[in-house]
Amino acid sequence: MSGWEAWLGDEEAGAVMRTVVRQLKLWREAAGLTQAELGAAIGYGEELVSSVERGRRIPRPEYLDAADRVLGADGKISAMKRDVAEARYPQKVRDVKRLETEAVEIRSYNNSVIDGLLQTEDYARAVFGSRRPQFTDEELEQRVAARLDRQQIFNGPATRPVLSFVLCEATLRRPIGGKMVMRAQLQRLAQVAQLRNVDLQVLPLDREENSGLGGPFRLLRLKTGSAVGLSEVQLSANVITDPKETAVLDMRHGIIRAQALPPRESLALIEKVLEES
Repeated sequence: MSGWEAWLGDEEAGAVMRTVVRQLKLWREAAGLTQAELGAAIGYGEELVSSVERGRRIPRPEYLDAADRVLGADGKISAMKRDVAEARYPQKVRDVKRLETEAVEIRSYNNSVIDGLLQTEDYARAVFGSRRPQFTDEELEQRVAARLDRQQIFNGPATRPVLSFVLCEATLRRPIGGKMVMRAQLQRLAQVAQLRNVDLQVLPLDREENSGLGGPFRLLRLKTGSAVGLSEVQLSANVITDPKETAVLDMRHGIIRAQALPPRESLALIEKVLEES
């Protein structure tokens, strides 16, 4: 359990965790168990149970399941796993996920890596693993889990957003994570490209014109009709809400799409790179 540190760096996460630990303590006391007795029953030490109830440690899913079983909570404690998992994600990730959930259209351009919504688990782990200074093992796993959690947008209700991705060909040929990881990632792209609500295009390296040289960005159109831009650069992530600036991103993404291969030709290029790998 070493390195299992609570993620209480923001008010929202702290509020969630205070509610969870309060419920855990109430259920334990209602069962007439001490912290040591609960720990022995669920296979953890008294110190760990104490740390959880003081909000110093975030209870993992297996901890909550064991406590639910021993305390006879009939699923009420296990049901908190989702809230606890999201509280462990950084504030920025939670905010982005909320925006994606509210979006009716998501447009993305990336010339460095595959867009996060399209990444396989191993590819995402390799991307985060390349960061310097390095993430701790715990931080890395938190970020991978958060990225995969955002991909539930593909499995949502019938009103799923329209998704438009433009990837620079370089992202297909850059072997992040090694040959096998990249093969699986290309296979994932080929599958997603065939979804009805997804347009996936590739901007070839031999194009003389590329209006995306300024770097990756995303544009989300929300149910309210407003648009939000997202842009990440070194050590900085920007949320763009000024209508004049989002209009520029809208225009720029449209131009980049026109410069890229059509979806069917893009899929053929992805399959060609996959055959070559």
